[in-house]
Amino acid sequence: MLELKKVNYAVVDEKTKQEKVVLKDITLAFPENKLTVITGQNGSGKSTLIKLIMGVISPTSGKIFYNGKDITKLRLDERANLGFTIAFQQPVRFKGLTVKNLLDVASEKSNKLSDACEYLSKVGLCAKNYINRELDSTLSGGELKRIELAISLAKGGNLYLFDEPEAGIDLWSFENLVDLFKGLKGKTVIIVSHQEKILEKADYLLLIENDNYKLGTKKEILPLLKIEPKCKKLGGQNE
Repeated sequence: MLELKKVNYAVVDEKTKQEKVVLKDITLAFPENKLTVITGQNGSGKSTLIKLIMGVISPTSGKIFYNGKDITKLRLDERANLGFTIAFQQPVRFKGLTVKNLLDVASEKSNKLSDACEYLSKVGLCAKNYINRELDSTLSGGELKRIELAISLAKGGNLYLFDEPEAGIDLWSFENLVDLFKGLKGKTVIIVSHQEKILEKADYLLLIENDNYKLGTKKEILPLLKIEPKCKKLGGQNE
């Protein structure tokens, strides 16, 4: 189980030298072997939370536990060895490396075409067309996103972190994307997303709003996302 206890994250503005709190006093336990979607307004700290969990950045204070072990000071590679897998919001381009190179590294084996096809077909790509492609500027953002998802599947793991995985994949249906996540049965899957179709397929939702956060079932949290406060300047009334 993944637990955060009084986790805070702050940065210092280089110009003003003022400290800005990005995440404040987060204490929660992510439901094990369930699909949890993190949502909220832009700038609320959703991606920051994913990076803290993966070890890309470290909390200003607080502790992160996994299966009862304090992993707060573990590096990204050490968490990967524990079974953590991440797909970033902006996929990284690796000039000179092919899709096969990265699938081999992720799966720790030399993949045959049939193996590569298994991973790539799950994200809507044909292995024959991509296996020898380099991850460079010739690939679109959507292609890179799908390839990164395929690499995540090749790596495997127990805890998957996906930061806005739907970005740039307009030609591939959300239903297929959701099926991909739901297919990770017996795994803990945490996704940052605004997309309603993904939110509706979640087992749990974590809503982050300013310094507040609410973790609950889809039935408990979804109604909170549909509230649209009226603006007095436009003739509405605040409730």
